[in-house]
Amino acid sequence: MTQDIVLQAVSNPTSTQAVTTADKVFEQIQHAIVEGHISPGSKISEPELAKQYQVSRSTLREALNRLEKCHLIHRKPNVGSRVVECTVQGLLEIYLVREALEGMACRLAANSMTDEEISALQDVLTTHGSSQSVQQGVAYYQEEGDLDFHYRVIQGSHNQQLINILCGELYHLVRMYRCQFGMNSPRASRAFTEHQAILTAIADRDGELAEMLMRRHIAASRKNIENKLQQEGKL
Repeated sequence: MTQDIVLQAVSNPTSTQAVTTADKVFEQIQHAIVEGHISPGSKISEPELAKQYQVSRSTLREALNRLEKCHLIHRKPNVGSRVVECTVQGLLEIYLVREALEGMACRLAANSMTDEEISALQDVLTTHGSSQSVQQGVAYYQEEGDLDFHYRVIQGSHNQQLINILCGELYHLVRMYRCQFGMNSPRASRAFTEHQAILTAIADRDGELAEMLMRRHIAASRKNIENKLQQEGKL
C-alpha cells in the first residue's frame, strides 16, 4: 500500500553542487528516495513538502521536475506524483543497459583518461580495498559520485552524452535499486578484484579488454541478482 510522504530533512553529505534553494531541496529529496527514507510508491504531497522545507510551490515543483528527469518520481495528469516502485523487471533492464553503455564508456576511458585521473581512480580502489566489509567478502558499498568506481570510469570516458545518461538520468535510479535490493553479496570480494582488473586494462590503454571486462563484471552482477531473486522466489 502506498502512503503520503512523511519526510525528514535529510541532507546529502557527499553533495557539493547545491547552490539555489531548489538545488538543495532536490538533493535532499533525491537522497531520501535513494536511501529508502521515502518508500517506493509513496504519494507526493506538494503542500506538505513545501511547508516542511519552507519553500514556495514553484521552487518545489522545480525540484520535482528534476527528480522526474532522474526517473525517481513519475507524474500522471489529474492524479499527481509518486515515487517510482522498484520492480524485478526494471532492475534487470537497467543492468542490461548498464552492461552495454558502461562497457562503451570503459573502452573510451582507456583512451581518454589522463594519468592523473587513472591515479585518482587507483586511490579510490585502495580506499575500497581497506573496507572491512570488502575484506571479509560480505558487502561492497560505494559512496556516490567521485567515491564510486563506476562513476569515475564513466566520467573518464570524456563523452558528454554517456555522462549525461549514466551519471545523470540513470545514476540515482541505479543507486536506488542497489539500496532497495540490498548491498550484501557473495560477490563482494570478487567484484573488487574485477574492478582492479578493469583499472589495469584502462592503465594499459587496452580499450578492447577494458570494455570486455566491464561488460563481464556487470553481467556477473546481474546473474548474481537473478540467482538471489530466484532463491527468494521473486523471479
